[in-house]
Amino acid sequence: MIVATAGHIDHGKTLLVKTLTGVDTDRLPEEKARGISIDLGFAYLPLANGELIGFVDVPGHERFVRNMLAGVCGIDYALLVVAADDGVMPQTREHLNILNLLHIQRGAAVITKIDRVDEARVKQVADEVRALLATTQLAGVKVMPVSAVSGAGISELRELLKHEAANLTSRAGADQHFRYAIDRAFSVAGSGTVVTGTVFNGRVKPGDHLVISPAGNEVRVRGIQIQGKAAQQALAGQRCALNLTGTNLEAVSRGDWVLAPAIHHPTQRIAARVSVLPTETQALKHWTPVHLHLATADVTARVAIRRGENVAPGASAMLQLQLDKPVGTLHGDRFILRDQSATRTLGGGVVLDPLVSAQRKSREAREAELAALEQATPQATLDALIKLNRPVDLQRFETLFNMPAAQAGALYDKATLVQIGKDTRIGIPRARHQQILDAVVPRLTEFHKVQPQAQGEETEALRKKLAPELSADAFGTLLRALADARKIEVSGSIARLPAHSTTANTADKKMWQLVQPALEAAGFNAPLVKDLALQLKLKDAIVKDFLYRKAKSGEVMRVPPERFYTRATLAKLAATAQATAQAQPNGIFTAAQYRDWTGLGRGLAIEILEFMDTAGVTQRIGDTRKMRKDFVPIFGPAEIPTKPLLAAPRPAQLPPSSNKSANQQRRPNNYYRR
Repeated sequence: MIVATAGHIDHGKTLLVKTLTGVDTDRLPEEKARGISIDLGFAYLPLANGELIGFVDVPGHERFVRNMLAGVCGIDYALLVVAADDGVMPQTREHLNILNLLHIQRGAAVITKIDRVDEARVKQVADEVRALLATTQLAGVKVMPVSAVSGAGISELRELLKHEAANLTSRAGADQHFRYAIDRAFSVAGSGTVVTGTVFNGRVKPGDHLVISPAGNEVRVRGIQIQGKAAQQALAGQRCALNLTGTNLEAVSRGDWVLAPAIHHPTQRIAARVSVLPTETQALKHWTPVHLHLATADVTARVAIRRGENVAPGASAMLQLQLDKPVGTLHGDRFILRDQSATRTLGGGVVLDPLVSAQRKSREAREAELAALEQATPQATLDALIKLNRPVDLQRFETLFNMPAAQAGALYDKATLVQIGKDTRIGIPRARHQQILDAVVPRLTEFHKVQPQAQGEETEALRKKLAPELSADAFGTLLRALADARKIEVSGSIARLPAHSTTANTADKKMWQLVQPALEAAGFNAPLVKDLALQLKLKDAIVKDFLYRKAKSGEVMRVPPERFYTRATLAKLAATAQATAQAQPNGIFTAAQYRDWTGLGRGLAIEILEFMDTAGVTQRIGDTRKMRKDFVPIFGPAEIPTKPLLAAPRPAQLPPSSNKSANQQRRPNNYYRR
């Protein structure tokens, strides 16, 4: 359990901690000389069960409220300290306001210095404190009169703290990604950079690779210490020191986080609900400059409220904070706002959305989203977001709530969400997911009826028609699922039905009755498109357009540069390649050998083999090839020939001549080989 003191200067906070723990938290020479606390002090009270109560002693002077604010972040319990002789003072009220704005609900009020006054005065101050607490989160807590000098009431206070620690439930963030707020950073000879702070979420072990946020520097945990002793891990709700490698002291300071890379998302724009203290005399207006105190960070910011609106004293409203430099924060983090000169607390609030999108949304849509983020639990928030009938950005949701994948997956299953998308994961209700899938095939069927010569419908037009709320990436995921199930085909940005043919019309049927016989008659030696058009006495452009459209159906295939073969002919050519390979002892054949088996010219034989390489039927190995896979699933069945169409040519021989050298006689053969 982490306990923080609060209260006016010189009301005995440091002495009280020393009496409870035996540790003087004033460590700075200036603090010793002036007799006041300037910065945070830390102490521990060991318990019988081996656990610890950690104390954060905060300064009470109004000039050091920023240090006090860094100390009370992430605490479990507060001790509001009021001196019996002084009673309630200005910083008593301000510190209590801060505790209340931070939603601290567990604590006790401690009346110190009771040895200096009579019982009547102690009772009077106690009544005053109870009345002060009555309207806050600490209403009804115990009021404990003590004296650090005489020891009166100290044992009772210590027992109260032990009882509270024993009944403290573990923090909900124990299974989340690690997050740790730095309040001190220093260098230790032989160890390097050391930071101290509070573990807000998750757990950390030596060797963990983490990130300093908001800077984004990657670090590794070299060692962990709790109360000056080496530890194997630190959990949410504990204070500890981390020895970090990968960074230097100049790159780390109070206000930074050490956290898991998954939740490193610095921001300069925060959507929040802000409450203004009732004691303020003026409303909080648009673009008011403020100091934002969030965890241990202190950054300047501006309040962004809709034109003409403000937040009256005692009221609350949803607004945005525009920060002058990035901070790390997540949904649910509480903060304090102080005025521009940092002398007065204006109010505070809770972070709803630290990842505010720059994309413009309607006022109604934004308010509905923020209302969903105000729900009490992540499950309730998810249910509310689903009811908005918009896809849920799952990565964003998991980041906002610091939710690991397994925990989030269970939540999505309970909410019957289907995850889709590749670049950005989104979730949509299972019923809507199925509705979109069921609508694609009927839509494409109708499209093909209206535009039979079109290859298919543009996927973007299809998305706008069937699922305008989805991104192109998410809709593409749905189309790929349908394509994998062979219900549709997707080629580039075009979607169509598998059975669709762009040539399924009367004119194209007549054209096919001319083209098909010509291609079949040509056999292995298919003509170029221009030659085919000349043979059929048709225009080149008409024949070319027809063949390209016909190729979409797979009935013909283009062998570059401009030859088209029927599937049956290509199957025979592939069967011939297999026969060529089988005729060789090692199954490896040359283009010349394939040329002989097909009876084609060398150039056309090479063009066909390169097409077979692309189709995956053959594989080129230098100047040779081998069969790679069965051709039947690609081109269909064909009978494998048993002998080549041409006999193997013999090497050219020059007649002997006494007038030519041996090298000259061999030259034509050398050129041939090239």
